[in-house]
Amino acid sequence: NDSQTVRAMLEAESYDGPSLIIAYSHCIAHGYDLRQGLAHQKAAVESGHFPLVRYNPLLAREGKNPLKIDSKEPKLPVQDYAYSETRYKMLTKSKPEAAAQLIKLAQEDVNARWHVLDQMAKMNAGEEA
Repeated sequence: NDSQTVRAMLEAESYDGPSLIIAYSHCIAHGYDLRQGLAHQKAAVESGHFPLVRYNPLLAREGKNPLKIDSKEPKLPVQDYAYSETRYKMLTKSKPEAAAQLIKLAQEDVNARWHVLDQMAKMNAGEEA
């Protein structure tokens, strides 16, 4: 998301202190057609594997929640995203039972992480979890 990227960079630059930007970067080692890189990044976000979030501590000083989620709730199964990459799909061939269990755990992890992020983003500033 171009606007989310620019917003994150502007916020990071405006903060008088250390800032960290974590970005997904596609790679040939992932095992998919890199011409589809932007679509693949979108799938990573839509599956919840890579949620788009920002944390701006300056907002807390204003009494606002510093955590912002820029992506929507995951709508794509993790399996659909992960198995589009050779690095994950290979396990379904060599150890199908392990692959099935691991993808199930990955989906459970995405669901749990989303729930926590969503709850944190909905909190009022100064409110305890």
